[in-house]
Amino acid sequence: MASVPTLSSTDIKTFMTAALEEAKKAGARGEVPIGAVIVKDGEIIASTGNRREEDQKTDAHAEMHAILAANEKLGSWRLEDTALFVTLEPCLMCAGAILNARIPLVYFGAQDKKAGAVTSLYSVFDDDRLNHQVKVIPGVLKDESAALLKDFFRGLRAKQKAKKRAAKENEHLS
Repeated sequence: MASVPTLSSTDIKTFMTAALEEAKKAGARGEVPIGAVIVKDGEIIASTGNRREEDQKTDAHAEMHAILAANEKLGSWRLEDTALFVTLEPCLMCAGAILNARIPLVYFGAQDKKAGAVTSLYSVFDDDRLNHQVKVIPGVLKDESAALLKDFFRGLRAKQKAKKRAAKENEHLS
Protein backbone atom coordinates (compact mmCIF):
# COMPACT_ATOMS: atom_id res chain seq x y z
CA MET A 1 0.00 0.00 0.00
CA ALA A 2 1.26 3.48 -0.90
CA SER A 3 2.20 5.84 1.87
CA VAL A 4 0.84 9.35 1.88
CA PRO A 5 3.73 11.81 1.52
CA THR A 6 4.19 14.28 4.36
CA LEU A 7 4.76 17.83 3.17
CA SER A 8 5.25 21.07 5.07
CA SER A 9 2.93 24.04 4.48
CA THR A 10 5.86 25.77 2.74
CA ASP A 11 6.32 22.78 0.41
CA ILE A 12 2.61 22.68 -0.33
CA LYS A 13 2.58 26.35 -1.29
CA THR A 14 5.75 25.95 -3.39
CA PHE A 15 4.36 22.99 -5.34
CA MET A 16 0.95 24.61 -5.91
CA THR A 17 2.74 27.75 -7.08
CA ALA A 18 4.58 25.57 -9.62
CA ALA A 19 1.21 24.21 -10.78
CA LEU A 20 -0.05 27.80 -11.11
CA GLU A 21 2.98 28.65 -13.26
CA GLU A 22 2.10 25.74 -15.56
CA ALA A 23 -1.49 27.02 -15.68
CA LYS A 24 -0.26 30.48 -16.70
CA LYS A 25 1.86 28.96 -19.47
CA ALA A 26 -1.18 27.00 -20.70
CA GLY A 27 -3.30 30.17 -20.70
CA ALA A 28 -0.63 32.01 -22.68
CA ARG A 29 -0.86 29.25 -25.32
CA GLY A 30 -4.65 29.72 -25.56
CA GLU A 31 -5.46 26.73 -23.37
CA VAL A 32 -7.76 26.80 -20.37
CA PRO A 33 -5.25 27.73 -17.65
CA ILE A 34 -4.96 24.57 -15.59
CA GLY A 35 -1.62 23.28 -14.36
CA ALA A 36 -0.46 20.15 -12.58
CA VAL A 37 2.71 18.88 -10.95
CA ILE A 38 3.53 15.53 -9.41
CA VAL A 39 5.94 15.37 -6.50
CA LYS A 40 7.94 12.42 -5.16
CA ASP A 41 10.43 12.60 -2.29
CA GLY A 42 10.07 16.38 -2.13
CA GLU A 43 10.90 16.95 -5.81
CA ILE A 44 8.76 17.73 -8.83
CA ILE A 45 8.97 14.74 -11.20
CA ALA A 46 6.33 15.93 -13.69
CA SER A 47 5.01 19.38 -14.54
CA THR A 48 2.58 20.41 -17.26
CA GLY A 49 -0.51 22.36 -18.23
CA ASN A 50 -3.66 21.74 -20.21
CA ARG A 51 -3.05 20.86 -23.89
CA ARG A 52 -6.48 20.00 -25.32
CA GLU A 53 -6.46 22.71 -27.96
CA GLU A 54 -2.82 22.10 -28.91
CA ASP A 55 -3.13 18.32 -29.08
CA GLN A 56 -6.78 18.24 -30.19
CA LYS A 57 -7.29 15.29 -27.87
CA THR A 58 -10.07 14.86 -25.37
CA ASP A 59 -7.78 13.49 -22.69
CA ALA A 60 -5.10 16.21 -22.89
CA HIS A 61 -5.88 17.54 -19.42
CA ALA A 62 -3.02 18.78 -17.24
CA GLU A 63 -3.42 15.87 -14.80
CA MET A 64 -3.33 13.28 -17.57
CA HIS A 65 -0.13 14.67 -19.08
CA ALA A 66 1.48 14.95 -15.64
CA ILE A 67 0.59 11.32 -14.85
CA LEU A 68 2.03 10.11 -18.16
CA ALA A 69 5.22 12.13 -17.66
CA ALA A 70 5.62 10.75 -14.12
CA ASN A 71 5.03 7.19 -15.40
CA GLU A 72 7.82 7.71 -17.91
CA LYS A 73 10.16 9.30 -15.36
CA LEU A 74 9.69 6.48 -12.84
CA GLY A 75 9.40 3.70 -15.41
CA SER A 76 6.19 2.51 -13.80
CA TRP A 77 2.45 3.01 -14.06
CA ARG A 78 2.30 2.98 -10.24
CA LEU A 79 2.77 6.44 -8.78
CA GLU A 80 2.72 5.37 -5.17
CA ASP A 81 4.31 7.70 -2.62
CA THR A 82 3.62 10.74 -4.82
CA ALA A 83 1.42 13.81 -4.51
CA LEU A 84 -0.45 15.55 -7.31
CA PHE A 85 -0.96 19.32 -7.22
CA VAL A 86 -3.52 20.70 -9.68
CA THR A 87 -5.04 24.16 -9.94
CA LEU A 88 -8.59 22.94 -10.64
CA GLU A 89 -10.53 20.09 -9.08
CA PRO A 90 -10.10 16.93 -11.19
CA CYS A 91 -12.91 15.75 -13.48
CA LEU A 92 -14.19 12.16 -13.61
CA MET A 93 -11.66 11.11 -16.23
CA CYS A 94 -8.73 12.54 -14.29
CA ALA A 95 -10.02 11.15 -10.99
CA GLY A 96 -10.11 7.72 -12.63
CA ALA A 97 -6.54 8.12 -13.87
CA ILE A 98 -5.42 9.25 -10.40
CA LEU A 99 -7.00 6.14 -8.88
CA ASN A 100 -5.49 3.86 -11.49
CA ALA A 101 -2.04 5.43 -11.08
CA ARG A 102 -2.29 4.80 -7.32
CA ILE A 103 -1.55 8.43 -6.42
CA PRO A 104 -2.29 8.62 -2.68
CA LEU A 105 -2.53 12.41 -2.22
CA VAL A 106 -4.14 15.19 -4.27
CA TYR A 107 -4.04 18.91 -3.57
CA PHE A 108 -6.21 21.16 -5.70
CA GLY A 109 -6.93 24.87 -5.93
CA ALA A 110 -10.34 25.94 -7.23
CA GLN A 111 -13.47 23.81 -7.16
CA ASP A 112 -15.08 22.94 -10.48
CA LYS A 113 -18.84 23.28 -10.00
CA LYS A 114 -19.51 22.03 -13.56
CA ALA A 115 -17.25 18.97 -13.78
CA GLY A 116 -15.52 18.40 -10.43
CA ALA A 117 -15.44 14.77 -9.39
CA VAL A 118 -13.66 15.11 -6.06
CA THR A 119 -15.81 17.46 -3.94
CA SER A 120 -18.22 19.38 -6.21
CA LEU A 121 -20.43 17.12 -8.33
CA TYR A 122 -19.05 13.81 -7.12
CA SER A 123 -16.81 12.51 -4.35
CA VAL A 124 -15.17 9.68 -6.26
CA PHE A 125 -12.27 9.34 -3.85
CA ASP A 126 -14.65 8.82 -0.90
CA ASP A 127 -15.97 5.52 -2.27
CA ASP A 128 -14.49 2.86 0.01
CA ARG A 129 -15.46 0.14 -2.46
CA LEU A 130 -12.51 1.18 -4.61
CA ASN A 131 -9.27 -0.73 -4.14
CA HIS A 132 -7.22 2.47 -3.78
CA GLN A 133 -7.90 5.41 -1.50
CA VAL A 134 -6.87 8.99 -2.17
CA LYS A 135 -6.49 11.71 0.43
CA VAL A 136 -7.65 15.10 -0.86
CA ILE A 137 -6.67 18.57 0.32
CA PRO A 138 -8.92 21.11 -1.48
CA GLY A 139 -8.60 24.88 -1.67
CA VAL A 140 -4.80 25.30 -1.84
CA LEU A 141 -4.20 28.76 -3.35
CA LYS A 142 -7.82 28.60 -4.50
CA ASP A 143 -8.19 32.36 -4.99
CA GLU A 144 -5.18 32.50 -7.31
CA SER A 145 -6.38 29.43 -9.22
CA ALA A 146 -9.92 30.78 -9.57
CA ALA A 147 -8.68 34.23 -10.64
CA LEU A 148 -6.62 32.70 -13.48
CA LEU A 149 -9.68 30.89 -14.80
CA LYS A 150 -12.02 33.88 -14.41
CA ASP A 151 -9.59 36.20 -16.19
CA PHE A 152 -9.10 33.69 -19.01
CA PHE A 153 -12.83 33.21 -19.63
CA ARG A 154 -13.53 36.95 -19.31
CA GLY A 155 -10.92 37.59 -22.02
CA LEU A 156 -12.31 34.80 -24.18
CA ARG A 157 -15.84 36.23 -23.96
CA ALA A 158 -14.53 39.71 -24.85
CA LYS A 159 -12.75 38.30 -27.93
CA GLN A 160 -15.91 36.47 -29.01
CA LYS A 161 -18.01 39.64 -28.63
CA ALA A 162 -15.50 41.66 -30.65
CA LYS A 163 -15.49 38.99 -33.37
CA LYS A 164 -19.32 39.04 -33.57
CA ARG A 165 -19.34 42.84 -33.65
CA ALA A 166 -16.78 42.87 -36.49
CA ALA A 167 -18.81 40.28 -38.42
CA LYS A 168 -21.97 42.41 -38.10
CA GLU A 169 -20.12 45.51 -39.26
CA ASN A 170 -18.78 43.61 -42.27
CA GLU A 171 -22.33 42.47 -43.12
CA HIS A 172 -23.53 46.06 -43.11
CA LEU A 173 -20.69 47.13 -45.37
CA SER A 174 -21.40 44.39 -47.91
